[in-house]
Order: sequence, then C-alpha cells, then structure tokens
Amino acid sequence: MKVIRTLLNVTALTTLILTSGCASIVGDSKYPVNVTSTPSGASFTIKNKDGVVVHNGSTPNTVTLPSGRGYFKGEDYTITFKKDGYADSTAKLETSMSGWYWGNLLLGGVIGMLVVDPMTGAMYKLPTEATSNMGSPLTAQAPKNLTLLEIDQVSPSDRSKLIRIN
Repeated sequence: MKVIRTLLNVTALTTLILTSGCASIVGDSKYPVNVTSTPSGASFTIKNKDGVVVHNGSTPNTVTLPSGRGYFKGEDYTITFKKDGYADSTAKLETSMSGWYWGNLLLGGVIGMLVVDPMTGAMYKLPTEATSNMGSPLTAQAPKNLTLLEIDQVSPSDRSKLIRIN
C-alpha cells in the first residue's frame, strides 16, 4: 500500500511539473506600462503590430497590455503622442524574452517550454515605461500677406528702389 501511495505521489508531482510553464507560473502574460510625456497632458493612441487601436488615453497613464499575440509570437506596440502646439511623437514598445521562460529547462519541462508559455504569451515581457519628449512648442508664425500694386500706386521714393528684372 505504501508503494502505491508513493508511486501516485511521484506521478502527480511529475505531471504537475511537466504540464506547467515556468514563465506562466512566475511571470505574467500582461504587463502594466506607464505612459508619460513631457509635457504631460498629451493624448496618446496605442496600436498593436496589426495596426489595430488597443487603447486611447492621455498622459500620464498606466495601461495593461498583453505581451503575446499568438503561439511563439510576441506583440509589439506603437504609441503616437499628440498635443496642441507640439509636433507629434511616436514610441515603440517591443517584447523581449522573459528570463523565466528559461526556467523551463530546470522546472517547467518540455511542455512548459514548447506549449504552455508560448501559448499564454508568458515567454515574453514588455518594458515598464513608454515615454515621449515632445520637444519645444511650435511657434505660431504670423500669416504673411502679399499685396500687389500697380506701378502708379507705388510712391516715387519706393519706385527709385525698384529693380527692373526684364
């Protein structure tokens, strides 16, 4: 009876280890990203790799984004910042490999490395911040007016300054 109980315990433990992913257990598949800009109060739009808008907001803000977009595919994002009086700015958020993914070699096993973590997106991580320095305010240029005059409308003193071009 003791042998059967020990065998069941070892089998259950082995199954648990082989069917789990290390990055899925220790890491995460969604990450909070702090979105900031200088100056603050800029509106921003986050688009995924396919160009689909996944979030709109204004800075400062924290947005939770998934790190995976499919089996063995990390998700990358483009953030566009806009504020009146400033040039538009963009920032990239690119996924990188989570260090916990390599924990599968020791703890998670083949199933964790080839199935669980790649499917959940936990094998990837995102940066914790996305920021934009929008630079100096754009200066508003006064509209330039052009006035056409006939030669008879030009004063004699200004006529003497004219240069004939034909």
